[in-house]
Amino acid sequence: QVQLVESGGGMVQAGGSLRLSCAASGRTFSSSAMGWFRQAPGKEREFVAAINWGGVVTHYSESAQGRFTISRDNAKNTVYLQMNSLKPEDTAVYFCAADSLGTLSRAVTTTTHWDYWGQGTQVTVSS
Repeated sequence: QVQLVESGGGMVQAGGSLRLSCAASGRTFSSSAMGWFRQAPGKEREFVAAINWGGVVTHYSESAQGRFTISRDNAKNTVYLQMNSLKPEDTAVYFCAADSLGTLSRAVTTTTHWDYWGQGTQVTVSS
């Protein structure tokens, strides 16, 4: 069992930066792949980024590529999402997720791949 708690959300102006954190409890964190998703009002939850168990392999959505960076610290049981050059369209509730496999595949872009979810943290980008 893995419990996930996100933090670091807030309000920022367009062009600004935020770093989200996701603290995990449970013995399986270091063997889990981790992901970030987001959900804007009235829209489906969408994939943002994922990182494999060792922190070496990453995958990003087209909208996140080049602006966001996912990383993890297995000693601290924490995964991060550094978000730069934020845009108003990045406004959403951001969720972290964990799986039981550890490696990345195309399936990580789907919500059904992930076994555990956090409660989300709100990110609001003003123009």
